[in-house]
Amino acid sequence: MSWASGKTALVTGGSQGIGHATAAALQALGAHVAVTGTRGRFEDYDQPLPGVAYFQSNLAVPAARAELAARFDKLDILVNNAGSGGANEYDQDQFEATVDLNLNAVMDLSVRLFPWLKAGQGSIVNIGSLASFLAIKEGPAYTASKAGLLGLTRALGDKWATDGVRVNLVAPGFIATRMTARMRVDADREKRLLKAIPMRRWGEPSEIADAILFLASPAASYITGQSLAIDGGLLLR
Repeated sequence: MSWASGKTALVTGGSQGIGHATAAALQALGAHVAVTGTRGRFEDYDQPLPGVAYFQSNLAVPAARAELAARFDKLDILVNNAGSGGANEYDQDQFEATVDLNLNAVMDLSVRLFPWLKAGQGSIVNIGSLASFLAIKEGPAYTASKAGLLGLTRALGDKWATDGVRVNLVAPGFIATRMTARMRVDADREKRLLKAIPMRRWGEPSEIADAILFLASPAASYITGQSLAIDGGLLLR
């Protein structure tokens, strides 16, 4: 029997990309998985997962977070994956909207779901970014929110350690998802990008999912408040 068999997991933004790969991996291990997305139904996305519960939710809105949290009376794994960047984050409204989704929503949802995670001695895995460590000058809100998420992970990991709830973060590098598709269609841009990555390739969503599952599992039972960059060595440069 798998360590995840019978566990209950919530993956925000689990309708595609890294979140989708994580939800599929958890389901394959026997977990009861729920995901969120912004579209009306899971079938409105390219790859709905049969047997995975889908909740439409705009997590930038506090009322939506409260409604989502109220759906649970048991939770063992929370993967805070939902996030985005704005087209012009130097616009104050876009700056605040990005921070609301990428940082404020994570804090709010984690606190709301903490009682169930404590009851199950559960785990939170936050999805950061290389922007947790590096500056993206055209994405001040994305950079600030992902850097803040790193600090939040450390603070909550410390606060909840004695409650048996572990909180960690993975920081993906350049992963082949819909979000990075525009980088991959420009051959010259892709060539320059890959030159900066020691492993000379894009990461796959499944490679991030594997790390998330490790941090959520008993194999990581003595790890909390930590961050793991999964970037093909990019941060080495």
